[in-house]
Parts: sequence; structure tokens; C-alpha cells
Amino acid sequence: MSVQQLPVVVIGAGPVGLAAAAHLIEQGVEPLVLEAGPVAGAAVREWSHINLFSPWGEVTDLAAEKLLAPTGWVRPDATAYPSGGDWAEQYLQPLAEVLGERVRFGVTVTGVSRVGRDRVVDAGREEQPYVVHLRYADGNEGRVTARAVIDASGTWRTPGPAGGSGLPALGESAAAERLTYRAPDLDDPAVRARYAGRRTAVIGSGASAFTALAGLARLAGTEKVAGTRALWVLRRGISDSTFGGGEADQLPARGALGLAAKAAVDDGHAEAVTGFRTDVIDREADGRLVLVSEDGSRLDPVDEVIVLTGFRPDLSFLSELRLGLDERLQAPVALAPLIDPNVHSCGTVYPHGHRELSHPEQGVYLVGMKSYGRAPTFLAMTGYEQVRSVTAALAGDIESADRVQLTLPETGVCGGAGLFDAPETDPAAAGGCCAPAPEVDRRGAPDPSPATVAETPSGGCCDS
Repeated sequence: MSVQQLPVVVIGAGPVGLAAAAHLIEQGVEPLVLEAGPVAGAAVREWSHINLFSPWGEVTDLAAEKLLAPTGWVRPDATAYPSGGDWAEQYLQPLAEVLGERVRFGVTVTGVSRVGRDRVVDAGREEQPYVVHLRYADGNEGRVTARAVIDASGTWRTPGPAGGSGLPALGESAAAERLTYRAPDLDDPAVRARYAGRRTAVIGSGASAFTALAGLARLAGTEKVAGTRALWVLRRGISDSTFGGGEADQLPARGALGLAAKAAVDDGHAEAVTGFRTDVIDREADGRLVLVSEDGSRLDPVDEVIVLTGFRPDLSFLSELRLGLDERLQAPVALAPLIDPNVHSCGTVYPHGHRELSHPEQGVYLVGMKSYGRAPTFLAMTGYEQVRSVTAALAGDIESADRVQLTLPETGVCGGAGLFDAPETDPAAAGGCCAPAPEVDRRGAPDPSPATVAETPSGGCCDS
């Protein structure tokens, strides 16, 4: 069998991975989707209680809908907002069923390389297919060969730690039973019992932190559960952009989350501690935890800690591939300037596709949330456009692959480098997200190497 007759391996049966399979079929290319979990959207199901920012009309993929249509599937009300559980049950699971044996569950990818070539070897490298090493749910091992690999495995399994240095705080591992790295489902009685009537530290400043703060405030306020308190730990100060764009956000559900978090602070249900970078987590004699900062300051004891400091890509199983990744974000080098959270905040991401997502190892693409590396925010429609372009390129339709279109709703915050520790600045002076978009070389060359991004201020930014 020639290399071109081999399937394209897609890692992950989440929204973007399944969309990639649908687009490959549309292009006449055979996909093989490998999913570590037992069902489609296994990671999505772990946050099934949380509503998406985007309505149904923006979270289904066109090629996937075409596959689903003959089954009688009808997209839910385009203006309604699904929960993660709705998304998995009403869209991802039916899509996986249509794909049938093209999707394999309980299969963990443990390594990807070229057949007979480690990352050092040049000779004959480009002519060799990819070999994907697997571990099955029963512990057995296997491998498959592929003409190309699309990694849509996401970042859900690799959350950021509590430690302000990017490494776990001292004592973080020992305190694991009192820490969680997900926004809890406070409607679940068992989960509710863990936080009701207790003092909980929430570390983080994004949408997940807003969700946790709003939930704890609801327990304390609307539901009047005595003793429920939240301590909001921020690594930077509070400014006009801390709570997002509010009513100016073009995704109303996202703006409402920030307003709910602000209300939690304003109503006294959450106490904000700013400029605090956790270095140590100490344990009191009664089991409660004390967060200690890099300068030695200590916060009052808390019963629980919710760590919501973002996610990062797992690159361990890609170590034998030649990837071109930005040294800070761990995103493809041509994409990183377009989504850098040190610069961007307003929400629009410059259209990007196979060229920005390419690597020195041709035929390998990181797509979906994983393509953003450590950049904190992402929308499904971004991933759908990514895989449309990537699959067209793999099928040899470079004209279609280069015709990338992407318009995302703005956050209502346009303040340059406001996401992390740097002070708020004028966006134009900072080269922020209100600056012109970068010039990208799209001269249509068939070589799918990364596009050249001119060294001009990047316009557009990442979104959640």
C-alpha cells in the first residue's frame, strides 16, 4: 500500500477531531479517529454542567451536519445555548455513530514518529509514513501507520498548577485531596457538600474562575448557605478589564459570566486578593490549607482550593516529531503572534489555516485548543475552520485550503497586554489587539510550509 492510500490519523474524538474526520471524508480521504476515552466528547462530558458561550448555531460544523443529515438529525435551535452535556449527547455522539468504525475508543496514543526514523534522521524521512503507537484500555499495545496526523487531543488533561512560576507549588501534591482543577458542579449533591458552608480559594482570572465564583456566591447569597465564602486569588491587580467586557461582549453569555463574578465581589460573597503568586501550600493541624506567596505573605486558612490557571498542551507523545513551536506559548510559530495573551484581549483572531498550523514535519498538524498551546481562550468555530483548511491541504486542494475565513465575536475588552502581570496599556502603543492585522504571505505556493508573518503589530486575539 502506498503512503497516499493510508488513512489520516486524527487524535481525539472531541468537537474538532470529529469535524476533521467529517472534512476528510468530504475530501475523499479516509480518516481514523483515535480516542482515549470510552465515548465521543469524553472531555466535554467532564464539564457537562457548564453552558457554552456560543449558541448551537456556532458549535456545529457544516461538513459534520452533511454527514448527519441523512440520519434525520436536526440541529437544535440555533439561538439556544447548549451545556457541555447537551453538546456531547445531541451532536458529538450522533456524529461518532455516523462515522462508525472510523472512530476507535479506549485507544491512547503514546507516540508518533516516522517509520524507521527518529527525529534525528534526515535520510529518506519525507518518504516514510507516520507510525502511531497505541495503548488499549485492556493494557495491550499496538500501532498503526498513517499518511498524516491531525492532533486534536486538546489540553483538558493537562491543567496549569497553583504555583505562580508555572510549576506546582510546594505542598500542592500533598494537598491534592483538597484541590480541584475544574469548575465544580454545585448542583451535584456530593460536590455541593464539599463547598457549602466552607471557605474556598479560587485561583485564576478567566471564565472558569468566573463560573466558580458565581456558583459559590449563589450558595452564599441566593441559597443562603451559612459560612460559604470565596477567596479570589489573582496574580495581577483589578482593573476595568478584570471582569471581561460585560455588556460590550459580543457573546452575551460570556459577558454575563464576568458580571456575575463582579457581583460576587461587590456583594461581599467573594474577597479578592491581588498580586498574589502562590509559592507554597501549607497544611494546618486541622487539615485546612494556607496559601503562601513568593514574598512570604500568608492568607488565612481555607477548606478547599479551586485551581483554574489555564491549560497547556501535552507534547510528550510527539517528542520524535520535528515541530515548530513558539518558545512561550507552545503554539505553532506562525500562529503564536496572532493569539499571544500578552498582547491581545479584544477577541478577533486573524484568519488562519494550514499554513499557520504547519510544522517542519510536513503532514502533522496541531488543531483545536491544542493549536493555541498555552493561550487561554478558544472557540469551536476557530477549530472548524482550521480543520477545513488542513484537510483541503492534505487532499491537495491548496486553493481552497488558502481561502480561510474567520470572524469571531469580540470580548468587549481591547486593552492590549491586560491578561497577565503587565499593567494595562494603551492598545495602540502596546501593539495590542486594536492594531492592524499582520501581513501574511499567501502567494499560493503548493508547499504547505508555515506562512511568513511580518514583524508588525498583531491584530486580533484569542477568545473563549
